[in-house]
Amino acid sequence: MAKRFNGQLISADSRQVFKDLDIGTGKDKNLVGNIYGYDLVEAKDRFSLGQYLKLANKKITEIQKQGKLPIVVGGTGLYIKGLIDGIPTALIARNEDLRKTLSEKTPGKLFDILAQFDPTKAASLNQSDRSNPRRLVRAIEIAQARQTGLSVKKLKKRMNVCQVGLTTNLSFFEKRIKERIQARIVAGIEAEICDLFTMGVTWNDQAMTSLGYKEWQGFFAGKKNLEEVLSDWQKGEMQYVKRQLVWFKKDKRINWFDISDPLYRKNVENLVKKWYPRGTNAKEN
Repeated sequence: MAKRFNGQLISADSRQVFKDLDIGTGKDKNLVGNIYGYDLVEAKDRFSLGQYLKLANKKITEIQKQGKLPIVVGGTGLYIKGLIDGIPTALIARNEDLRKTLSEKTPGKLFDILAQFDPTKAASLNQSDRSNPRRLVRAIEIAQARQTGLSVKKLKKRMNVCQVGLTTNLSFFEKRIKERIQARIVAGIEAEICDLFTMGVTWNDQAMTSLGYKEWQGFFAGKKNLEEVLSDWQKGEMQYVKRQLVWFKKDKRINWFDISDPLYRKNVENLVKKWYPRGTNAKEN
């Protein structure tokens, strides 16, 4: 599609931003020269939604100035939502002192603290959010920042967007996941993790909470065998697929295509042609 419409690819994958996490995150090294969003930070660094939006928005502007079509690809829903609609709280920084104070508190206690800061936000949370310490801490962080008078800057919206979603039945997803994981084992994911350790990366670093990496912690501690790693990895990937589908299905602007349909690529191209007619003059190759 990028070749057909003179486009430039931008990754919206929150784990491909980390250097040296290549095999487990599924980076397509054949596209390294043509995709933006790989290897933005070191594996030991932290990376936030706010950082991504700053960098990606800047890149989108550059691509548009070159007369090319920005094509955002990937599955991190919050990254994509931030680019399309803007997220006012994205640039509120982490408060490490606050996080340390809250680190030992239960979800119930965190919810009570949030209710004191922002009762409206607390009331809007579903049961899943109320049980998620990470989301509760972030909500408290944002609420506290607002109380201190910190201004919240809304990022620029990009309203003229054509969204394409690819899907199929869950059994097909499961088969593809198993094949992909096996390929990553053969490609050397275990050795890649060993290399990360030699660089000083630890299990406590943000990068190592990624799917395809965190499942290995018990293996390296001698508490899991390879078969258990594979089973946990496959389950984790499948659960993530289901969460992605739930997230993206809520957005009625997305045009869905079943990848089991032999004509789906042509159908996607026809949709984009209607939305971006000037791109039809690009050379086909």
